[in-house]
Amino acid sequence: MVDADQTFVIVGGGLAGAKAAETLRAEGFNGRVILICDERDHPYERPPLSKGYLLGKEERDSVFVHEPAWYAQNDIELHLGQTVDAIDRAAKTVRFGDDGTLVHYDKLLLATGAEPRRLDIPGTGLAGVHHLRRLAHAERLKGVLSALGRDNGHLVIAGGGWIGLEVAAAAREYGAEVTVIEPSPTPLHGVLGPELGNVFAQLHREHGVRFHFGARLTEIVGQDGVVLAARTDDGEEHPAHDVLAAIGAAPRTGLAEAAGLEIADREHGGGVVVDERLRTSDPDIHAAGDVASFPLALFGTRLRVEHWANALNGGPAAARAMLGKEVVHDRVPYFFTDQYDLGMEYSGWAPPGTYDEVVIRGDAGKREFIAFWVKEGRVLAGMNVNVWDVTEHIQKLIRAGRPVDLEALADPHVPLENLAP
Repeated sequence: MVDADQTFVIVGGGLAGAKAAETLRAEGFNGRVILICDERDHPYERPPLSKGYLLGKEERDSVFVHEPAWYAQNDIELHLGQTVDAIDRAAKTVRFGDDGTLVHYDKLLLATGAEPRRLDIPGTGLAGVHHLRRLAHAERLKGVLSALGRDNGHLVIAGGGWIGLEVAAAAREYGAEVTVIEPSPTPLHGVLGPELGNVFAQLHREHGVRFHFGARLTEIVGQDGVVLAARTDDGEEHPAHDVLAAIGAAPRTGLAEAAGLEIADREHGGGVVVDERLRTSDPDIHAAGDVASFPLALFGTRLRVEHWANALNGGPAAARAMLGKEVVHDRVPYFFTDQYDLGMEYSGWAPPGTYDEVVIRGDAGKREFIAFWVKEGRVLAGMNVNVWDVTEHIQKLIRAGRPVDLEALADPHVPLENLAP
């Protein structure tokens, strides 16, 4: 039983950190819980920032994990707008960056998340260059998209990943002109491969998005602080009034590195190395969410997952492990997107080079189908597009790890539950 005089500190006020605090109380921990957030907003969820909230379909208050009063009601010591700049593992303290205050911990959770990768090219200091990671970014970008739509303005997006495509969809709904610059041959190439990347390319083209593949931005041209155009390394110049850098995110590992914790290599996405209980190389320090690199025996690799479900489930798993409970964090990676009239859920992990073929069940042309990434007859990943209530069956197929009948897998008349044990 955890003693009431213990102090658990959580650094990072995103979904993982907030759900960890909630779980500690739900599991009966009655010691101190200190939650430190470097933003002044209460902990919030990030998916609405590029979806419903950005589109103006969801209110600002809907993004928050808990009502503001919840923290005091549950005796969570919430520190907003404050940073931690050092961990002393020997003394078991964290130091606040603003005034140097030291806070003792018995257990520490790092849920520091990730930050947008920056374009290292001329012109990034112009006022019309944007990133999307925080609520403040989304608030600003919502106003920008609205103005671009009203004035028939041009948005150039560097990067054809999930954030880039979701913002492209939002921008088109506002009426803005959109060009996506992507060095790969399709959008989402590193996640979905060319077969399904082309599905998303066609979707966006039908809604008026222009793609420029096989190129990178080299300069953002401006005058008097205003963006005028974006240039690419193949000599093209694209009209632009605003530019969004959506070239990925980097785990915020600086605090962990300075404390001497083990960090994963770039091949495995960086991040703080944790075991199946989300413990770092220091058994009194855990990590969860975007910053954690965890082993996934199902795929024989170590992964760092930057999606909502990982934070939603990883925070509570870490909290239970901090309490000494038996925990194995091995969930199948899962994420979702909504773009125009397309809704999608993806389960698994199958980047290009890891699979033999893609099996389609349904009508890809009508965008009502399930795609399965298969290696030696085994399902590595599945993506349901405008087909619902199948995630559980897809994940069972992935977890089974055994060959399936590919003809039956492609046949919509064969129930998926008949294919998984």
